[in-house]
Amino acid sequence: MKVIFLKDVKGKGKKGEVKNVADGYAQNFLLKQGLAVEANAGAVSTLNAQKKKEEKLAADELEEAKALKEKVEKLTVELTAKSGEGGRLFGSITSKQIADELKKKHQIKIDKRKIDLNDAIRSLGVTKVAVKIHQEVTATLNVHVKELS
Repeated sequence: MKVIFLKDVKGKGKKGEVKNVADGYAQNFLLKQGLAVEANAGAVSTLNAQKKKEEKLAADELEEAKALKEKVEKLTVELTAKSGEGGRLFGSITSKQIADELKKKHQIKIDKRKIDLNDAIRSLGVTKVAVKIHQEVTATLNVHVKELS
């Protein structure tokens, strides 16, 4: 019997796949548990429509990410910190501080885990930081660290 999986079933199939399984297994387990539906013309057309909708949503999300990249690359986030001799900071600037400043000053909400900071910023000046906005879109943000007066 051909079925369309509604949820992932270990060893049998992933959500959205159309597979041929044993009749008894389909009727007694998959259909009763709500893990799959019989693959008739109506169910297949619903599945295709759902896939098109998901593709459109993914394309829209990518466009939004590209627009946000343009906006982020024009910005410079300015932070202040106490520093000692030679422009070394007493503390350090973390990705959380950068994310908070972006939200506060520019109303751009980016998760601190998306800010790719290999090591915390420990010196004054401008540092370029990579921000992963989307799986395929990465922006470069300028972070300017000034001395606290």
